[in-house]
Amino acid sequence: MDFTAPARRLGTLERPDCTLAYEVTGSGPPIVFAHGLGGCYLSWFQQVAHFAQRYTCIAFSHRGFFPSTAPAGGPDPRDYAGDLAALVDHLGLGDIALVCQSMGGWTGVEYALARPGRVKALVLAATTGSLDPRQMREPARGRLEGWNAESARARAAMVSQNIHPAAGPAMAARQPAMHHLYAQLDRLSAGLDKEALRARMGEMRCRPPADLAAAKCPVLFIPGGQDQVIPPFALAAMAPEIPGARLAPIPDAAHSAYFEHPAAFNALVEAFLAEVGHAG
Repeated sequence: MDFTAPARRLGTLERPDCTLAYEVTGSGPPIVFAHGLGGCYLSWFQQVAHFAQRYTCIAFSHRGFFPSTAPAGGPDPRDYAGDLAALVDHLGLGDIALVCQSMGGWTGVEYALARPGRVKALVLAATTGSLDPRQMREPARGRLEGWNAESARARAAMVSQNIHPAAGPAMAARQPAMHHLYAQLDRLSAGLDKEALRARMGEMRCRPPADLAAAKCPVLFIPGGQDQVIPPFALAAMAPEIPGARLAPIPDAAHSAYFEHPAAFNALVEAFLAEVGHAG
């Protein structure tokens, strides 16, 4: 056998009010993975295993998420971009590709705007981050109210059937082991008040979509066609407002395509990295 597993190391970074946990796997151009509200650095195992032969993969847990620690009063998403900047500098990464799922989009959008031109590829999966869907152009903006009401009913029905809304009914039915794992990863951060954090994220979601042009980075939106957490049409509506932004839907995915359909997700990300010149 001539296969050698990529090198992996775990680390922590002390911030003024918390400790961030991270892992670094593989070698090559750096890709940083920013997880969603139901995840942690472990959630990206299907991406790290795929990319680590050609890239340096950095997965971290946001403040307050297992096994990182939380500041007094709980995490504030306004601190996420600063945490990422500190981690990038701590590891000496320089310019990075950044793959963001759901909540991680708040980190990605704000980091890219704080360091224009330093993000060589920004993937926003099932997220618009701090870009505000209420400031989309019509007709997409007019669909929001109805979608919000319908998706709330759909999520309530899933909860009543013991289905994690961010995993979705198709994963629960077709991939029960993966659905179980998704829920278990979510429970690792069970001590975190996620509703309070969700409210803070909502307060921070105030940027018009065109703001992201100032980041001067290529953007790929990956909506899940069956998403009941973030409206997939919002990603489609925002892409034309950001110069050079691409849109690559996964039609049969729910909110967590990276977890539910990793081969399709990884292929889209890999093609995007090659297109923008951040290939390993």
